Amino acid sequence: MAVSLSHVSYSSTFTSSASKTRVSGPSLSPHSIKVPTFSSLTVKPLNSSFTPHGARAITIAPHSTSTPSSIPSDTSTTTFHGLCYVVGDNIDTDQIIPAEYLTLVPSNPDEYEKLGSYALIGLPSSYATRFIEPNETKTKYSIVIGGANFGCGSSREHAPVALGAAGAKAVVAESYARIFFRNSVATGEVYPLESEVRICEECRTGDVVTIELGESRLINHTTGKEYKLKPIGDAGPVIEAGGIFAYARKTGMIPSQSK
Repeated sequence: MAVSLSHVSYSSTFTSSASKTRVSGPSLSPHSIKVPTFSSLTVKPLNSSFTPHGARAITIAPHSTSTPSSIPSDTSTTTFHGLCYVVGDNIDTDQIIPAEYLTLVPSNPDEYEKLGSYALIGLPSSYATRFIEPNETKTKYSIVIGGANFGCGSSREHAPVALGAAGAKAVVAESYARIFFRNSVATGEVYPLESEVRICEECRTGDVVTIELGESRLINHTTGKEYKLKPIGDAGPVIEAGGIFAYARKTGMIPSQSK
């Protein structure tokens, strides 16, 4: 498609006399200005099949070496069983992992383990039972149960990484800060599961629980109660694969890392 700018030509005649200045043509200015004459200009696009932006359709296809069978198509058989650690509402990222520990690099195995040893160390002293015992690097609580707005505060990816490094497998909360939920999926460290009721008010730290992802259900074996969870949906296979980049490699969306 060619875009043609119309020929633009202005012709002005200026006649000066002792008494006045007469301008014939468009009266664009009271000053004596010579207006240039432009030739026609034609602009051609680089691609003759140009499509207006609003009508473009973008299709993302898997890499030619796609092997979708290499990852689980769902998480119907995934279960977690263990002790739960219960917290309240508005647990922010400073409580999950204080800023002073953000210098630790998770890609370094030693620092990853050390990062996990500080998980939830920022909780106030009202939490008599600590998530990780003194002089330990791993927690005995594999499931964290929280209230509303879990993971609020800063956008640090270290928060879900610290929980995963400590040994937690899932967090069950009434609701999440959006950035924490996204970071949990992107890193693949923990499953951010949402409850339909305030489980944090009915469970106690140390209760034995089981999470069945396929059934979207949490069972508290200590109390004998069961709770419905919201399905994890498409985020499940991403977390199962180990995070967004691992998922992309396994599905062929990006090339696998050379060994």
